[in-house]
Amino acid sequence: MADQLQNRVRGDKSPSSDMLGRVGNLVTRLARNASEIDAAQAVRYKVFVEEMKAKIPQDADRRKRDADSWDLVCDHLLVLDTSIDGDPEDQIIGTYRLLRKDVADKTGGFYSASEFSIGSLLERHPEKRFMELGRSCVLPEYRTKRTIELLWQGNWAYALKHGVDAMFGCGSFPGVIPEEHALALSFLHHTMVVRDEWDVSARPELFRTMDLMPVEAINIRKALAALPPLIKGYMRLGAMVGKGAVVDHAFRTTDVLIVLPITNISGRYLNYYGADAGRFAS
Repeated sequence: MADQLQNRVRGDKSPSSDMLGRVGNLVTRLARNASEIDAAQAVRYKVFVEEMKAKIPQDADRRKRDADSWDLVCDHLLVLDTSIDGDPEDQIIGTYRLLRKDVADKTGGFYSASEFSIGSLLERHPEKRFMELGRSCVLPEYRTKRTIELLWQGNWAYALKHGVDAMFGCGSFPGVIPEEHALALSFLHHTMVVRDEWDVSARPELFRTMDLMPVEAINIRKALAALPPLIKGYMRLGAMVGKGAVVDHAFRTTDVLIVLPITNISGRYLNYYGADAGRFAS
């Protein structure tokens, strides 16, 4: 896979063309070469396998890398702590994997399609440019508001650059028992579920209901506190969630599909991040 990754990123990006944001000593940009992608896979391994106890293929586990075939076709958004001594590979503290529809159409589709019936959603919007967000993770000591904002700045700048109309991707709850997240899942079901033209559901054979509590029994403050930070961040931006959850036994998570049309992003967040992605550019 290393040789294939090197071919994928052979046209290394210059610092001036791929820098997407900066906050203090933290910067966000795209991976420039196969070595940086390998380092991002090592960060993913630390979070998904060592921390969350995900089960991955034996070869990947032996190499201590979370890696799959989608890594060959995705762009890899990085957050680096430039105060760490060493090469850029030593400075990577967070990552996102980005896959545009024009690329997915040529390379086997979207990762999310293994859990959610996104085909009908894409067919309903043939003129829209979709982007999938995946494999989001941040090392524990960097899980702060500042890091999350910088990741979103990178996503936003990348989306603007490529004229993206809508983003989607899996948001995860820890564990494989949806009922343990009854309050949060029910809150999402009753307040954020997709409607009309954005309708999308979990694959029928994987569908697990999110409607686990009646709406009148939901304490909104407690429900918000029970949401994973990433999903809460999506919600604040104006995202919706697909119908039904999916249990991912390999990664030991309960997944929901996040759907975020660009037009849904609230004005105050557009102003904050910058309509031209300039909020954290310097």
